[in-house]
Amino acid sequence: MSLIAQLMRHKSVEQLQSELGRRGEFRRVLGLWQLTAIGIGGIIGVGVFVLAGQQAAVNAGPAVALAFVIAGIASAAAALCYAEFAGLIPVTGSAYTYSYATLGELVAWLIGWDLLLEYALIVAVVAIGWSGYVQSALAAAGIVLPVWAQGAMGTGEGRVFNVIAALVTLGIAALLIFRTEWGARFNTLVVAIKVAAVVLVIGIGVFYIDPANWHPFIPEPAIGADGVAHFGFQGVVTAAAVVFFAVFGYDTLTTAAEESKNPQRDLPRAVLLSLGISMAMYLAVSMVLTGIAHYSTLNTDAPVADAFKNLGLHWVAVTISVSAVFGLISVLFAFMLGAARIWFALSRDGLLPNWFAKVHPAYGTPHRPTIVLGVFTALVAGFFPLGEVAKLVNIGVLSAFIVICASVILLRVRKPDLPRAFRTPWVPLIPLVGIGFSIWLLSELAAVTWLVFLVWVSLGLLIYFGYGIRHSKLAQG
Repeated sequence: MSLIAQLMRHKSVEQLQSELGRRGEFRRVLGLWQLTAIGIGGIIGVGVFVLAGQQAAVNAGPAVALAFVIAGIASAAAALCYAEFAGLIPVTGSAYTYSYATLGELVAWLIGWDLLLEYALIVAVVAIGWSGYVQSALAAAGIVLPVWAQGAMGTGEGRVFNVIAALVTLGIAALLIFRTEWGARFNTLVVAIKVAAVVLVIGIGVFYIDPANWHPFIPEPAIGADGVAHFGFQGVVTAAAVVFFAVFGYDTLTTAAEESKNPQRDLPRAVLLSLGISMAMYLAVSMVLTGIAHYSTLNTDAPVADAFKNLGLHWVAVTISVSAVFGLISVLFAFMLGAARIWFALSRDGLLPNWFAKVHPAYGTPHRPTIVLGVFTALVAGFFPLGEVAKLVNIGVLSAFIVICASVILLRVRKPDLPRAFRTPWVPLIPLVGIGFSIWLLSELAAVTWLVFLVWVSLGLLIYFGYGIRHSKLAQG
């Protein structure tokens, strides 16, 4: 077989569908609302409680709501494409599996490899944001951690390691090792708490809005102390590129396809429900937050809680902080679940060592990749600042979005008559919109993001050509 043929070999949709019924690694325990809760849990989190305020202060002003709209358009187009594939190929692995069926092994490996890093970094970002809210809540109760344990180096004098951020990632890893339904029930509970907190922010904050805080809606462009342009429409686009990781997360629920009771029916519905509910909340919170406080005051570790505290509503601030403490846990749960299952899928297909493709004999979970991910994310969350890690988390997912949107078009041409539980409307227009917006947002990412991405891709190519191309299950027939 030629090298090109090896790189382009792929699993057919029919093969994946036929294998699905024979696989028994996972237990089917997740229903529609548990899947939707995983999606909402993955979407609503640091974007609402941290990044909306910080990006308003740094880049977009009150137009941070517009930044969410721009990011949301790309995400919505991709969500419709994900929904089609989720109903068509309800197999663990999400974008990795979908691209394996359409674009071949090398592209699938690179997408899976990229998502593995991106999901892990998202866990670290959210853990750092979670730590800020925990420390805010503890301070309100008169409990202050030693300075060295409050954050990573560079976030304040005397700070060395973010102990709370590291501990929560290890705790989530432990939770995910036990039965999936136990974690899913806990996740559904904390998602409900989080949604209630968002409703509280909107319902009370709307009575304290000062329209003067919205003017100018898009502040005049300015060059910051870092020598970079902020505000103006360019600032809005920059903010959109940063907050983009806050408007996906529904893709994590598709990684749990083999744990869904009725995947072909429930996965497409859960994808669209979770994104629709979450986007409505993002837009409402962005407008309320920049309405109750001037955007220049929102660059804090816990901007939503601080905004209500400055209004004298301390009980609301404490309630939000406590809700954020619980609510952000669901984001950690969703993305670590997704990362572990992508790793499992890569190993099951032979592209990584098969040792990682063994489920726990008692709990039926991919415990080995989960343990490694827990340790890795704990170290990243402990040693690195939020802003530096947040810059790195979008590029792999945007790349996956481009591949998924392109794959929908390709599969419609190759196999138009395949029975689809959900059909993306207006193909190829919707996928092309997703591709266009994703490329636009990619062009706005910082140079350091591209550098880290290229290093990670290069490492992935070394692993693939040194191991995966020979050990792939397709290579072995």
